[in-house]
Amino acid sequence: MENLECIFCQREYPLDIFNPFCPECHEPLLCPLPKKKRKFFLKKTSPLEKYLDFLPLSKINPNLSLGEGNTPLLKLNRLMENCNLPPVFLKNETVNPIACFKDRGTVVAVQKAVSLGIKRIGTVSTGNMASSTAAYGAKAGLETFVLLKENISSDKLLITGMYNPVLVKVKGDYGELFYESFSLGRKHNIYFMNSVDPFRIEGCKVTGFEIFLQLENRIPRYIFAPMSSGGHLIGLMRAFLDLKKEGFIQHLPTFVGVQAQGCSPIAQAYASGKSKVKRIKITETIAQSISNPDPPGGNIVLKLIRENSGIILDVSDKEILEAQKMLAELEGIFCEPASATALAGLLKLSGKLKLQADDLIVLVITGSGLKAMNVLEPSRINVHEASLSNLEKTISSILE
Repeated sequence: MENLECIFCQREYPLDIFNPFCPECHEPLLCPLPKKKRKFFLKKTSPLEKYLDFLPLSKINPNLSLGEGNTPLLKLNRLMENCNLPPVFLKNETVNPIACFKDRGTVVAVQKAVSLGIKRIGTVSTGNMASSTAAYGAKAGLETFVLLKENISSDKLLITGMYNPVLVKVKGDYGELFYESFSLGRKHNIYFMNSVDPFRIEGCKVTGFEIFLQLENRIPRYIFAPMSSGGHLIGLMRAFLDLKKEGFIQHLPTFVGVQAQGCSPIAQAYASGKSKVKRIKITETIAQSISNPDPPGGNIVLKLIRENSGIILDVSDKEILEAQKMLAELEGIFCEPASATALAGLLKLSGKLKLQADDLIVLVITGSGLKAMNVLEPSRINVHEASLSNLEKTISSILE
């Protein structure tokens, strides 16, 4: 029988796919560390096969993959020069099949679902996880249910709908919907692989392993990542904790979780020295993908960040838009506002971190800007106009 563990009370419980929470602490359960020695299979090309020893899967079904992973790690030379920064790298998760990091966790959760004989899957999502789950559900031939936030953007709704899942826009409290989905799942035999699903979190570890190997086994000084429910950052941190346990590294990077000021319950708890995240009532930010007023993994994030000397901060919408514009204009990376929080966080902290010339910094960019076109304003784009007859004159005047 497969078990899950609570990192608060240190107890293990039999896997219950319909309720991944500790009965005592009510915190999300995680996959326990295996007792065997683990290794990489570097000759494999599939990321899941390459890191199979570190994943809660006995084998990989290649027919369930959409080609996720192996995303590029790009050095941001122009940004470094422009902002006087040490080496900064960007882990570009926007080139995953559904244009976001969610594919990392979805593919592992779907692999697990199929291995367990589950026929129905689902998720509660603001957008990116919706389209990812719908796509992988379609690939696996699973009936897929997607419960959406009422104000989901039309872009994300259309993208998700193309995979023909059962779509339900739900009016009401998003935090309550998250927990209600598990009751619905048990009643109707639907595996809701939500944001802090233990197998989804394990899939996020692969990003960390790739960063380590792409840096030729060097440890970044800082890793900046956007943060919403907390599951993504938990996965990234667990990747490096795994590397340390197996002797690949001696110490961890400093992890920096970044939230938007308009919805920053984890950052607020961190700043006030609290060990528990308090739900916030009002949210207002352009970074809709990370707007979660009651993050289910928030307490785990606080515990891991404090135990491993990490940092949590928030950034304003203005700082987010400036960072988004900077990445596009200097480096040709168009990311959604939620992703731009990683760079905004670096720019906000850079003067306080006492960065050394050889410090390696990694920004994890989680989603494509094409998924959040609704936040762009035409006035931000400089457009010249000309008739064909005076086009040459217009070009000449621009060059003068």
